[in-house]
Amino acid sequence: MSAAPSAPLPGVTALPEPPAPGRPGPRRTSRPGRPVWEEEPGPVGQGLKGVTLGVICLAVLGPLWVVVVTSLSDQRTITEAGGLVVVPRTITFRAYQELLGGGTVTRAVIVSLLVTLVGTALSMAVSVLCAYGLSRPGSLLHRPILLTLLVTMFFSAGLIPTYLLVTGIGLQDSYWSMILPSVVSVFNILVLRAFFMNTAPELIDSARIDGAGEWRILLRIVMPLSKAVIAVISLFYAVGYWSQWFNAMIYLNDASKWPLQMILRQLVIKEQAPQGMAQMIATQQVPSLAVQMAVMVLALVPVVLVYPFVQKHFTKGMLIGAVKG
Repeated sequence: MSAAPSAPLPGVTALPEPPAPGRPGPRRTSRPGRPVWEEEPGPVGQGLKGVTLGVICLAVLGPLWVVVVTSLSDQRTITEAGGLVVVPRTITFRAYQELLGGGTVTRAVIVSLLVTLVGTALSMAVSVLCAYGLSRPGSLLHRPILLTLLVTMFFSAGLIPTYLLVTGIGLQDSYWSMILPSVVSVFNILVLRAFFMNTAPELIDSARIDGAGEWRILLRIVMPLSKAVIAVISLFYAVGYWSQWFNAMIYLNDASKWPLQMILRQLVIKEQAPQGMAQMIATQQVPSLAVQMAVMVLALVPVVLVYPFVQKHFTKGMLIGAVKG
């Protein structure tokens, strides 16, 4: 004889019996109050997601492919394609060899690299120190200083006063004119400040009890815990300095001090060939369109190489710094 099923204890919910062989189990239902966008997508939703991601990838990688292929094409291939090349036929590195052969473009690449490295280091030093001071409650005049920064974020003096200030302090035709006017970003300071404010107060208080000063707290506790946001803000500053051309156009009269973006502007907008390549382009030894695309590729390479190393910190750094601020 089989034993009768025992009654569940008071206050204890009985577990559902497993389905019999060959009989489908109970249908899963969504949690009550769960938003629609958190539900597991069905086959149609998965397909739409795949198609959408594919279209986005084509929209991003398609133009990049065309630029790279055109920069590696000869004059005959470009002429037959009627301009930009989509399908490569003859691959040649002549445009890159001429650009990086020690002329104007090589010097411009070096200038852009130096300005990016020095500018990013200086901007991060100023931003981290300012953000840490503003994140400490009770610091001297931190509220008036924060309010002043917020005002400058929405209202600026304008181009003419900025030009008069830069030229008045002797930065005309100097490399510092591409760095100092852009050394501070209020938005980046606010993101860093919001991240620093989330540091556990117990850690800072225990460090102070052990005799640590503000410099040691910043360097040994706050910054190691803020690697994500520091990496993201460093990327922001680096891309800004690398892509900068407006300050060079205004303040630099010596073409030998131009960054790479100014050379690209001269090629694409004014159609002026770099010094030493005008004759080769005129005689069609090097296609003009291939030179333009090659300069674009050179301008994209540093960002493409650096971004994968920072991408893992990007979402975490921006969301924590923005949402919890």
